[in-house]
Amino acid sequence: MGLSELEIITRLSLAVLLSGIIGIEREIRKKPAGVRTNALIGLGASLMTMCGLYVTAQWGGVTDPGRIASIVVQGIGFLGAGAIIQSSGAVRGLTTAATMWVVAGIGIACGLGFYLAAGVVTAIVFVLLAIFGPVDAKLMGHEEHEQEGLVKLAISATKTKLKKK
Repeated sequence: MGLSELEIITRLSLAVLLSGIIGIEREIRKKPAGVRTNALIGLGASLMTMCGLYVTAQWGGVTDPGRIASIVVQGIGFLGAGAIIQSSGAVRGLTTAATMWVVAGIGIACGLGFYLAAGVVTAIVFVLLAIFGPVDAKLMGHEEHEQEGLVKLAISATKTKLKKK
């Protein structure tokens, strides 16, 4: 399966565009993985997927192009784990990690030429982040205040015990 130069440019450009759209939403909300990070993830996933297709086209049954996509998913899992932070009893970065994972999927879809799925998933993710993000933050905000109160209570109790000794 030889790709024309136009098809290669289209797949890579679309991966950057769609991943960048998701990155814009993250950037607006001042999240760690913004436009550049998401665009790079989508671009890299698309390139690696096309490399898998290229190897298969050049050398026949030497490899399965799906193996490349599977390794991309594993690598993004590693990056996502780095985005997840646990502090003061709260876990942060899960949405960032999940966004990175789905952006890699968008890049893989673009690399395979599966444009409809890439576009639909981009729209769904954007809606999920833009609309449900504020709802989630509001709900989590109440939970965070409760956790902060419990942490302050535990610190206060510890200080009281230390003073008694």
